[in-house]
Amino acid sequence: MLRLYHLLLGSILVVSIPVGAKFVIPQFFPPKAVKPPTVAKLANSKEGNIWQKILGNAAAPTNWQVAPCEGNAPLLCISSKGERLGTVEINVYPLANNEDFRKKLVADNIPIGSQVDYQSPKYQNQVLPALKAWVTDHYTAFAKDRQSEYGKEITFSAYPPQAVPIGKLQGIRYGFAGIKQKGGVQEQHIGHVAFDGTKLYVITTAFDTGTQTGKFDKLEDLAIFQPYLYAIAADLHLP
Repeated sequence: MLRLYHLLLGSILVVSIPVGAKFVIPQFFPPKAVKPPTVAKLANSKEGNIWQKILGNAAAPTNWQVAPCEGNAPLLCISSKGERLGTVEINVYPLANNEDFRKKLVADNIPIGSQVDYQSPKYQNQVLPALKAWVTDHYTAFAKDRQSEYGKEITFSAYPPQAVPIGKLQGIRYGFAGIKQKGGVQEQHIGHVAFDGTKLYVITTAFDTGTQTGKFDKLEDLAIFQPYLYAIAADLHLP
């Protein structure tokens, strides 16, 4: 029953995208690669694929498989009958290299450089505004790029950010879509972001021909997997 509900939910979300396109928010345009361009990531080459350590319940539709991709790239592979359908990417950004996010934490009176109780209601209420501000600022940087690339041919719509559990952390789920004026979906992006006191975790996937990693080749496959991605994010071994 749960799997059927999730399947229907994923389909409904995709069908309902054009309705959401009515509230176009210029400051929320999605980038081609969901990563801050000036922030260094944690090295992953010596430790292998990080998904091997953090993956909890690998929820998947019937006859689909979810497992860390082979190699050191931080990718989660989704496949069916031996065919790869898509991948989910996680990037980890150390706070020490992220001055902009440090400023957001200071503005919200969140202590830096000290141990925090990330499960306390007080801390969660403090960190969520900083994460929402990160989402806003992160996508503002790409607004002009998208406007110049697509002009009026594509209408962009941002889903309202939602507070969700990401492992034991309190995080934000966000998403964006590009709707063709003549009908159809040009792109759809789904993201999760969380902070553990020292590192920012950004989990992304998309339907977008311009995205190299963390993507699905077919929109319908992303729609089917979307609710399972939510379940996977909630059960990650984070922090």
